[in-house]
Amino acid sequence: MPSSQAPDVAARLRPKVPALAGGTAFFDGPGGTQTPAPVADAIRNALTAPLSNRGSLTTAARNAGDIVDGCRSALGDLLGVDLDTVAFGRSMTALTFDLARALSRSWGPGDEVVVTRLDHDANVRPWLTAAERAGATVRWVDFDPETAELDAAEVAAVVGKRTRLVAVTAASNLLGTMPDIPAIAEIAHDVGALLYVDGVHYAPHAVVDVPAMGADLFACSPYKFLGPHCGAVTGRPELLAALEPDKLDASPASVPERFELGTLPYELMAGVTAAVDVIAGLGAGSDSAASASRRSRLVAGIEAVERHETELRTHIEEGLRAIDGVVLHARAERRTPTLLVSLAQGSVAELSTFLAERDVNAPAGHFYAFRAAERLGLGRTGGLRVGLAPYNDEQDVERLLDGVRAFCGTR
Repeated sequence: MPSSQAPDVAARLRPKVPALAGGTAFFDGPGGTQTPAPVADAIRNALTAPLSNRGSLTTAARNAGDIVDGCRSALGDLLGVDLDTVAFGRSMTALTFDLARALSRSWGPGDEVVVTRLDHDANVRPWLTAAERAGATVRWVDFDPETAELDAAEVAAVVGKRTRLVAVTAASNLLGTMPDIPAIAEIAHDVGALLYVDGVHYAPHAVVDVPAMGADLFACSPYKFLGPHCGAVTGRPELLAALEPDKLDASPASVPERFELGTLPYELMAGVTAAVDVIAGLGAGSDSAASASRRSRLVAGIEAVERHETELRTHIEEGLRAIDGVVLHARAERRTPTLLVSLAQGSVAELSTFLAERDVNAPAGHFYAFRAAERLGLGRTGGLRVGLAPYNDEQDVERLLDGVRAFCGTR
């Protein structure tokens, strides 16, 4: 239970999430969170207000410009960066492919790119494709399947004078593992390489400070933190200014617009701003903190989310460890509230179906981190992923544990 000083995050958030009224316990947050009503309202309001391409002559044009500026500002506050360094895209995957193509124009034979077996394929395949086109060599970093840790020393062992880029996740979407990104950044920068960080699974669960991380580029997906389905990326201003991505001749050459293809989805950007504001309202004293900066309110809100989710994760882990035949693979010291489960006997797909029939959503698979699943000995079948979001509560946890107990008791 939260202390008298700590906000009850779930109690604050649950009334704002209409999907919870159906009675389902959602443990599929790592694949995308349920949408708060203020986010849906912002999307609807953007679509029903006067709206056109950006400009200054009409109300509709000014509305579009305000939405874009508001979204950049909100994401800048969330990520700890200047709003002019935030670019918007269809997805993190699409943005990463675009950036890999732009970055690899300066690569050639003998150059090296470093990727990891812990990562989601969205932070692997774009770099493999770019390296192949450039004739560059791909170097792999492994993680320890026993501890689920990715040690910075393993990165240091493969980088060299010809390393051009290191791509790594800030948090594994399969295991929750949170590598030491500042240490990896130092290793990459010592040899003159860039660091590209996949922050998709990190941003919903921890305070993000991209400059403090040392990331040259950092990508995330708002639909993982209560927003609509889209992606965003930020980077060092001088790097963004130097890159020449594919773009239409007539589209803006300025940063960040040069990275944004076509007309922006204004309604989604309005939803992103609303999602960031919802998170900013989850911390202690947020109701009376109108004078505080949004960044400070976001830090308080995310820290409250971390405490809440860690308590629930601990409860789940204790409950699952007491069930015969359940194996927990998420073991890293620093990790998000995401658990990966396999069974000594029985199918995780059948367990997922069993839970779904009881309105407990916990999907099974490799979740595009198939190299990590294979390294764990689970093959591409993967495991049952139990991922927490801020709206989960103790009742959800008990329903999950009761369902797993019932399934294992029938075996």
